[in-house]
Amino acid sequence: MPKIPALKALSLVVVTALLMAVNTPAQAAKSLIIATATTGGTYYPVGVAIGTLISIKLAAKDGITATAINSAGSAENVQMLKNRECDLAILQGLYGMEAYNGKGSYAGTPMKDMYGITMLWQNVEHFALLTKYAKTGTIMDLKGLNEKFSIGKRGSGTEGSGRVILGNLGIEPDKDFITEYLGYNPSVDAMQDGRIVGANIPAGVPVSAITQMYAMLGDKATVLDFTDSQLATVNGDIELWTRFVIPPETYPGQGKPINTIAQPNLLVASSDLDEETVYKITKTIYENLPFLNNIHAATKAMSLEKAFAGMPLPLHPGAVKYYQEVGITIPERLLPKK
Repeated sequence: MPKIPALKALSLVVVTALLMAVNTPAQAAKSLIIATATTGGTYYPVGVAIGTLISIKLAAKDGITATAINSAGSAENVQMLKNRECDLAILQGLYGMEAYNGKGSYAGTPMKDMYGITMLWQNVEHFALLTKYAKTGTIMDLKGLNEKFSIGKRGSGTEGSGRVILGNLGIEPDKDFITEYLGYNPSVDAMQDGRIVGANIPAGVPVSAITQMYAMLGDKATVLDFTDSQLATVNGDIELWTRFVIPPETYPGQGKPINTIAQPNLLVASSDLDEETVYKITKTIYENLPFLNNIHAATKAMSLEKAFAGMPLPLHPGAVKYYQEVGITIPERLLPKK
């Protein structure tokens, strides 16, 4: 019997759950939208898994279903939340912090109509480069590169966080390299074809696009390291990124560890979502972590102990209700304002 790909199998389960929700007389059905990112990274498959889990567990009894959609990533997701075009979204910690507090690209225009639900996994920086251009093997190889390098899709969280990281190190896109704007898989295809020499591909480990890169290019491509001093420079005074070591053989033929950095990814909700719905979503996620773990290894980083590690905005009242119910102490700064 042929094997059904994981995402297609999940889609079949979602359809079943939706049909069950149609026959739910208890209350009006809620069809939620989860904004993710491009299909070659981690946001999309994890978003699909969360949507499927919600639909399986909450459709029949509560009439709640959720569908993940792809997007340009964190920046577009913030805008979608603002425009009421989605109900839930996955965001980089950097974007959550800047948007909520009105900093960076959101200076003077804070986005207060969203709340945190949980930290999902660490968004691990993969700055990939053809090996012949990796003189030191560290991120500073992008300084004075003078070749075509993809920083991510225009307006994406990948582009935004990449520009912050590189800018803090004194590396200027458009000056130190010729900036291209490609998604994850198209970036790897372009590296293989020689149209670009590298790409910015942050995501939870393992990243399918990076797996493809190592499988296709072998030792002709590499992921750049960050030294401790480079990590400190990237952070400045915000302490958002932490050390992340990718073990050998995580990717095909990767013979040595990759000493990179990571920031948290967050599941956030629109302030329009009611307390009971978000309570049920949070409870469903944490009572069914093995389901998510089986869909993508990145979610193995999730636990109640780490639920709001790096959370830069207040928690949704529904999430607060669940965490307090299971005995988790919530810092005062994360409690929603009355």
